Amino acid sequence: MKALWAALLFLLSAVFTACGLPTEWLGDAPPPPMETGVTVNVLAVGQGDAILIRTAEQTILIDTGDTSETGRLREALKKEGVRRVDKLIITHPHRDHIGGAATVFRFCDVKEVYDNGQPTSTNVYRDYLKTIQKKEIPSRTLRDGDVLDLGGGATLRVLSPTQEMVDERGMQNGKVNLNLNSIVARLEYGEFAMMLTGDAEAPTEMGILKRYAPELLRCRLLKAGHHGSKTASCSKFLQALEADAVLVSCGANNEYHCPHPSVLTRYEKQEMDVYRTDQDGTLTVRTDGKTYTIETERNK
Repeated sequence: MKALWAALLFLLSAVFTACGLPTEWLGDAPPPPMETGVTVNVLAVGQGDAILIRTAEQTILIDTGDTSETGRLREALKKEGVRRVDKLIITHPHRDHIGGAATVFRFCDVKEVYDNGQPTSTNVYRDYLKTIQKKEIPSRTLRDGDVLDLGGGATLRVLSPTQEMVDERGMQNGKVNLNLNSIVARLEYGEFAMMLTGDAEAPTEMGILKRYAPELLRCRLLKAGHHGSKTASCSKFLQALEADAVLVSCGANNEYHCPHPSVLTRYEKQEMDVYRTDQDGTLTVRTDGKTYTIETERNK
């Protein structure tokens, strides 16, 4: 009988491993699927971005944090019961956004990958491409005007970068600035909208203002560009968004002084409530398409 049970356990382990699921997570029951609504978790992963979006039909992860914070990312995904990622979106190939991709590929069943198509020479980026190829995961680049169906009535409308921006490689003052070509997208669900900006800086924001009508910019919430750096969240962009609140993903006592005091002043002038992962932990947004709530780990 013991031999039979051992064989059965081995077989189950092989099946789950073949499906790409981590056997050490199998004891944790995933949360029941959502029937309606959208939940957004701005995960507390230090000085980086990792944003989990769940609809009634799909689980989407935008960015994966830094290589030094993979433990935090893994625990956050485990806590949320995430075993499958329907769409992994990398806004740009800086380490604090792509660094945890290997962890996601290892512990989650990733169905599709999206990025901005701008290469870099780092080992992290090369390993990311190799893993996609090895696992034969469908992948594509995103450009302004693309709209992704997230299921359950939710969509992600891409506002940047343009093909021309990527062709120009994000050149700024004679140097490549990967931040300029970050994927910027508007999460839309019913009457609710949230702007997700990666590390986009002021030139990218101004380009979006020129290309899009006001109704495609207004939103209830903003994920702060570039972790609240002074190079992003320019006043004209904030005025166009008319957002109620801003969510900042940043590390405690980070060396970059994010969110920068000058940017906090801009948020204050726009009467935006400010939520920060370094002070509040993971930030959770829940919306039914009309109203929304913001929860913090500190207040749970």
